[in-house]
Amino acid sequence: MGVLLVIEAVRPLFPMGELVATPGAMALLEKRPLSPAKFLARHLSGDWGDLCPEDQERNREALKQGLRLMSSYTIGSSGGTIWIITEADRSSTTILTPEEY
Repeated sequence: MGVLLVIEAVRPLFPMGELVATPGAMALLEKRPLSPAKFLARHLSGDWGDLCPEDQERNREALKQGLRLMSSYTIGSSGGTIWIITEADRSSTTILTPEEY
């Protein structure tokens, strides 16, 4: 099954490279139903989601230094979580669940 993502008027802070989504993340989003584009847009704009302040600061530094970036978002009231990770070389961004890490 293909996924079409439309990123709405987001000025990305960094390139995302190739986009990959794991089966678990797609299943979690489809159950709600929620589009991965909403969360990807947040990640690309520097909204790191549910990360603690220390991890958000690490991301701000990683953005300056060209290191790996990670966001975490709670999905719905049931508490499911997706992570979005962009590799340091910006070659790819992966949407996954913590269990798939």
